[in-house]
Amino acid sequence: MRPFTYARPDAAADAVATLAADPDARFLAGGTNLLDHLKLGVVEPTQLVDVTGITSTEITELDDGGLRIGAGVPNSDLAADPRVRERYPAVAAAILAGASGQLRNMASTGGNLLQRTRCAYFADPTTPCTKRDLSQGCSARGGWARYHAILGASEHCIATHPSDLAVALVALDAQVQVLGADGARTIPIAAFHRLPGDDPTRDTVLAHGDLVTAVDLPAPTPAVANSTYRKVRDRASYAFALVSAAVALEVREGTVVDVRIALGGVAHKPWRATTAEAALRGRPATDDEFRAAIAAELEAAEPVESPLGGNAYKIPLVTGTVVSTLRGLAGGVA
Repeated sequence: MRPFTYARPDAAADAVATLAADPDARFLAGGTNLLDHLKLGVVEPTQLVDVTGITSTEITELDDGGLRIGAGVPNSDLAADPRVRERYPAVAAAILAGASGQLRNMASTGGNLLQRTRCAYFADPTTPCTKRDLSQGCSARGGWARYHAILGASEHCIATHPSDLAVALVALDAQVQVLGADGARTIPIAAFHRLPGDDPTRDTVLAHGDLVTAVDLPAPTPAVANSTYRKVRDRASYAFALVSAAVALEVREGTVVDVRIALGGVAHKPWRATTAEAALRGRPATDDEFRAAIAAELEAAEPVESPLGGNAYKIPLVTGTVVSTLRGLAGGVA
């Protein structure tokens, strides 16, 4: 047992102040990721600051027709909300594709965005990992890299972000509400997570002490209302994505009017496929156009070769996943 103290503040501002005063403290919400890391020895906090009673568990209407999701809303409640299922089907589908029912009952909306990579080397303190310690090397580069990044990686880290929900939120241009020591601010979800660069220890742009308080979904467009999430994994039960795609599409008279594509399982953060989106707008909704667009997005891919298992297979897997998903949303046009 590694000793630590436990605090349960009465207000969000008190929680922020408590954490900011202790550089080795951590927020505790559902605990579905943090508690595993405590047991494994990946993190050794001096203090846990429980925020389960002070972050909102409500889903409320916004003036613009969107929804505000409290950071404390359990994943299962979010996926079951009729407004979410009707207006943002990709969000509901992404949550239901993640983890097990028991974990979804415990996991919070805010915590889901902040979960750490499932890289086997990160979770094993006996192996070198730059995400745990910048002075160490990346064991995955010469090791088992089957699950790892093909886009946006660096020499220091090829880990992928595990969240399914975050991929859908990136496709739908969600906004993250954050409370920090200097007050409240809004961060676009596309800018919330980081690529590894020279410092893979940081997954997000949050400062120590920043608390996620809510996630805002903008008013749904016709494309967003016609959205879905597809996850390709080794097994249907409780497995992280090899590749996933959150896709929204609006087609009129056989032409793509609006399209949103975000990819999971391919980068250190949910990857917004802006190159593919730009290539598709105004083009015919056909398989050939879909395939050409995703090929343009994947020109930047850098798969990892490894004798223990590389990840070049992800390039055709992404292509097939996105093309088939677009075809389905196009309603038989393709």
